[in-house]
Amino acid sequence: MRPCSALLALFLLPTSSALHGQTCPQPLANARGLVLVTVPTMTSSTATMRVFERLQVDAPWQLVHPAEPAVVGHRGTGWGAGFRHLAREGEPIKREGDLRTPAGIYAIGPSFGFAASALPGYRQLDADTVCVHDPASAAYNTIASRHIIGSRVSGEDMRAIPLYRRGIVVQYPTDAAARAGSCIFIHIWRGPASATEGCVALPETRVAALQEFATRPAVVVVLPEPTLDRLGDCLPRVPARTP
Repeated sequence: MRPCSALLALFLLPTSSALHGQTCPQPLANARGLVLVTVPTMTSSTATMRVFERLQVDAPWQLVHPAEPAVVGHRGTGWGAGFRHLAREGEPIKREGDLRTPAGIYAIGPSFGFAASALPGYRQLDADTVCVHDPASAAYNTIASRHIIGSRVSGEDMRAIPLYRRGIVVQYPTDAAARAGSCIFIHIWRGPASATEGCVALPETRVAALQEFATRPAVVVVLPEPTLDRLGDCLPRVPARTP
C-alpha cells in the first residue's frame, strides 16, 4: 500500500484576476477559500497549515484558522505540474513515485471517505475503488473502478488504506507523459513525525473540518517558505519562522 501519491485532468488556466495591480495565477484568482501549507525548505517533510477566506475574489485574505502542524512527502516537495516555471536551479521537479508533495497552487476537489456523507460531490470508497498511478493507463491520476480498469493497471486500493477514511481530492493536473505525479490528496496523518508518499496529511478532526470548508471554491497552496515571494502579493503574508 502507498497511502498517497489525485487527480482529475484539471489543467491550470492562464493567469487572471489582479490583486493590488498584480496578476495572480488560477485557480487562486477565483478562490474564496485558501489552505496554505508551508515547509521550511524543499526537503522538509514537516509543514505548517493556515486557513484563510475572503468574501469576494478582489478582497484581502482573512485568517480563519491559525497555524497548526501538518506533514508532506518523505522527501519534501517538488515543483508540480503548472508551476515548474517557478523552479530555480537545483530545485526538484515532482515526478511519479518520488515521495514528494507537489509545490504549487491547486484547486481542492470533492471529499471522500469510508462512511456515507451528504457533502457535495462526496465519494464513498468501496472495495472496488482505485486511484490509478500507472502512467501507461488512460485512467492515470483518476479515481476509478477496478472492475473497469482491470487487474493489471497499477493503483491504490483506497478502501484498504485506513488513512483514507477521511480525505479530500487535490485536483492536480494529469501529465502522464512527464510522469508528473498522481493521486494527491489531503488525508489523515499517522502523526506529526510520519511523512506521506506525496500528499498533505493532518489530524482527522482537521481533515473533517476542511471537508466542510472546501464546499466553497477553495485552493490548497503548498510552498517552501523561501519561495513565497515568487508569487508577490497573491498570497497572504505569514510570520517569518524564528531561528
